[in-house]
Amino acid sequence: MGKSLFWKGVLFGALAGGALSMLDRSTRETAIEKCKQTTGSVKYYINHPDEAIEQVKGVSTRIKIAAEQVGEDVAFITNTVEELKDAAMNTKEAFYQKDSRIEERTEYNEDIIPEK
Repeated sequence: MGKSLFWKGVLFGALAGGALSMLDRSTRETAIEKCKQTTGSVKYYINHPDEAIEQVKGVSTRIKIAAEQVGEDVAFITNTVEELKDAAMNTKEAFYQKDSRIEERTEYNEDIIPEK
């Protein structure tokens, strides 16, 4: 029961807000113009349904192409990130190998050359 009252309140509030906004002349004129444009578009597509279908097909084709491109871009970025991770690990390993060789040389030199 509370749910029913809520949606009724939302509907009545929207209707009241819409009615009050129509008191402004420029809002009223804009709303009338938009209604005329929408009516004209609806009449046109009622008389030319094939064109509406073609437009919907065109939009769906563009959306499909865009989705495929996004998928390819995501795959490329994922591969690039993996390559960067591998390069970072290889660099880290090379650095630690070089560091350990330096430590070995230092220890070797300390054995040969006694400290004073």
